[in-house]
Amino acid sequence: MIPANLFSRFQLIQNIGSQLRLIATSRVQLSESLYVHRDTVENNPDVPFEFSEDNKKRIAAIMKIYPEGHERAAVIPLLDLAQRQHGGWLPISAMHKVAEILDMPKMRVYEVATFYTMFNRNPIGKNFIQVCTTTPCWLRGSEDIMNCLKKKLGINNGETTKDGMFSLLEVECLGACINAPMMQINDNYYEDLTVKDTEEIIDDLRAGKEPKAGPRSGRYACEPLTGLTTLTTPPTGPGFKVRSDL
Repeated sequence: MIPANLFSRFQLIQNIGSQLRLIATSRVQLSESLYVHRDTVENNPDVPFEFSEDNKKRIAAIMKIYPEGHERAAVIPLLDLAQRQHGGWLPISAMHKVAEILDMPKMRVYEVATFYTMFNRNPIGKNFIQVCTTTPCWLRGSEDIMNCLKKKLGINNGETTKDGMFSLLEVECLGACINAPMMQINDNYYEDLTVKDTEEIIDDLRAGKEPKAGPRSGRYACEPLTGLTTLTTPPTGPGFKVRSDL
């Protein structure tokens, strides 16, 4: 026989459960990246990597920024330098070279390279297109931009064209929310995009041209589309609204 106090608890739990709404969640998008290295023909420890003479000078200048005994803090700029030298992606032999220069355990370099999404550990195309699809860009039409690129390039998210000219990747916020929708191609931001703008940018890149970076809407930066709402008059001089007896 169930005690009265225990039975009342069961009833209370049952009543609460019947009043609770089911919680709905959005679909979770998981990364397709493999964070464990697998040797390939073009990416294995036996593939030689050496910094160019110009980059060796850059490394020397970078190392001088950091206090003695803290040179390992230069791991991110050195990895970035290696990636830029190697065509936009970071082979494991380049990580080993950085570890050697900084006298770091290789595992510590791996940890940095796998944590930051700015490091590409597999080959990418000459033009690396990253399309932001976070909320502000999505509300402003990033899906149309992504679909346009898939159709224009003939590839899907995470793929590279057969000629090696373009790689396409859907990414999280790139920090240009007020200029949504936008995409990053290599180091350039292209903002306030329409489908037509996107097609023109790809056509220019295919033709060997460098499309003008920045907003495509005609505004200079991230000022309001309808014009300035503040700071519309010349600044006042010293003493403005200051008491005359002071």
